[in-house]
Amino acid sequence: MPASTDPFHAPSAEPSVWRAPQITARWWPVFLRNLLVWRKLALPSLIGNIAEPLIWLVAFGYGMGALVGTVQVHGTAVPYILFLASGSICMSAMNAASFEALYSAFSRMHVQKTWDGIMNAPVGLDDVVFAEMVWAAFKSLFTVTAILLVMLALGISHSPKLIAAWFVLAGCGLVFSSIALIFNALAKGYDFFTYYFTLFMTPMMFLSGVFFPLEQLPPLVRAAADWLPLTNAVALVRPLFMDQWPAAPLRPALVLLGDALLAFWVALALTRRRFRA
Repeated sequence: MPASTDPFHAPSAEPSVWRAPQITARWWPVFLRNLLVWRKLALPSLIGNIAEPLIWLVAFGYGMGALVGTVQVHGTAVPYILFLASGSICMSAMNAASFEALYSAFSRMHVQKTWDGIMNAPVGLDDVVFAEMVWAAFKSLFTVTAILLVMLALGISHSPKLIAAWFVLAGCGLVFSSIALIFNALAKGYDFFTYYFTLFMTPMMFLSGVFFPLEQLPPLVRAAADWLPLTNAVALVRPLFMDQWPAAPLRPALVLLGDALLAFWVALALTRRRFRA
């Protein structure tokens, strides 16, 4: 009987790379492994991650803030230093999560072959990718926590609602670590990440209301900017810095949740395809 008609020898189709994520508790040891390795470099890593946003805050917040004075946010006059701080901390969460999910994850996946070594144990690729996403989000949360403490020390905001902002920033880290893992799966080398920073992150920094109100943008640009993940993170965090609850939190929260779920699914599918090749 020909092999093509023999049910006992019929070739089995490979599962689709777009199948649902298969996450187990085995992602946790991968997360702990990254934590133990990073613990030796925690202090220099922290200094590197918080130095740039604090320079932005001091240079623009106090320098330009002295010229601008206050900014109108939904009819409320807000000191520019507070306006900038509430946006820049979201930008810091984006940067910290992106750097970890790009350069560090790529090193572990492609250069050091750490992922291959981990998967020699009974740990699946889905668990590894999920652990990398959570780990990058954790590092971004560690960074923004330190920045929040500095902002509290500077007296920029003492709102008790900053606790709620801390949770929003944790979600922001998950969103951007998932997006960055898409580019990690596509990259052939470190130079590829230049496209992500130049064509995605840099424009989003200036179109998401971090440095100036979105009302200053042309209508078409404003309409597009409303769907950017950083815009929606700022929309949730800024009122909390002002000791107010967001007036309409549902839409930005759903946009961030949708971005995180979709980006992780795409990143996982592309990573599966990469390891299948």
